Amino acid sequence: MKVMTVFGTRPEAIKMAPVIKVLQSETTRFEVKVVVTGQHREMLDQVLDFFEIRPDHDLDIMRHGQTLTEITSRVLAGLEEVILAEKPAIVLVHGDTTTTFAASLAAFYQRVAVGHVEAGLRSHNMYNPFPEEMNRRLTGALTTLHFAPTDSAAAQLAQEGVPQSNVFVTGNTVIDALLGTVKDNYVFGDQVLRGLDFEKERVILLTTHRRENWGIPMQRIFSAVRQLITTFPDIRVVFPVHKNPQIREVAVGALGGLPRVNLIEPPAYEEFVNLMARVCFLLTDSGGLQEEAPSLGKPVLVLRETTERPEGVAAGTALLVGTDDGQIVKEATKLLTDTKAYAAMAEAPNPYGDGQAAKRIAQILWEQRELLRPED
Repeated sequence: MKVMTVFGTRPEAIKMAPVIKVLQSETTRFEVKVVVTGQHREMLDQVLDFFEIRPDHDLDIMRHGQTLTEITSRVLAGLEEVILAEKPAIVLVHGDTTTTFAASLAAFYQRVAVGHVEAGLRSHNMYNPFPEEMNRRLTGALTTLHFAPTDSAAAQLAQEGVPQSNVFVTGNTVIDALLGTVKDNYVFGDQVLRGLDFEKERVILLTTHRRENWGIPMQRIFSAVRQLITTFPDIRVVFPVHKNPQIREVAVGALGGLPRVNLIEPPAYEEFVNLMARVCFLLTDSGGLQEEAPSLGKPVLVLRETTERPEGVAAGTALLVGTDDGQIVKEATKLLTDTKAYAAMAEAPNPYGDGQAAKRIAQILWEQRELLRPED
């Protein structure tokens, strides 16, 4: 059975890597073709190197300042030729990126089935997160096999009319990747990270990059960080700054040179998850970190107005705080001063899986292979 995996960003690569590895290990069942679009370039390559994944096709679409329209059109045009040449039984995509939607559409145009890993997540606000919410919904409309990470994601698909026979609850593949990477004795390669004293200082991990937070919301986030640093002399904020120059300029202007604030290059995946395992808590607008941090017992304050991952909020591992600096400071202060509040979040059960999602996906693909034949 020929399975083509298509992804283009660092988070997609991390979450697809366990699936690729399992499929590649079952040589009597699967022939795997790995296609990368290069929607992220340097950050994508880091992950490919770490997981020792060698793409069969690289569309290399990355251009400085590219628009969503340009990404979509380049992926569509590039994949048409690849799909026609390879003739896969199914194209596997992941999550919510523009690569995900465009790859699904390219497969549909060639009457090839789509398998959607991490299906069924919804914020119910088409512009938040943007463009991810609509990327997910549009991909779902083109999908044959929906691999939902949680029961609530599967229930969402049922509400949208997806046949139950096409939906499978697998857990989230990010947990598969995470559990195989975090090590108690890990030594950081980055000089700044190696110099952190996690015993003497409480380290807060900050990440922010989403389009809906550009401008005033991001300024408010950085204002909250400045207030926290001033109030608590024993905390340190580590901020891996996204490669996007619009984010970098604002971050350096707002936080550059502040004591106990480290603006660093985005670490390689292994460095990043081992950093996450050692921090006090996270301030983030990332979707994936809302899934990873609970597996490590780390509270997450989500710098967004909505989340397509409500399971973490319901379980108590994550809290939506938005981008108002007063609210961010209030909830961060609670975690820094109230041990019971911190323990309630840190010890809440992880709702995102047991690290066996990739194996389940492989087995489902094999069992459902007859379903993948296109209708006449």
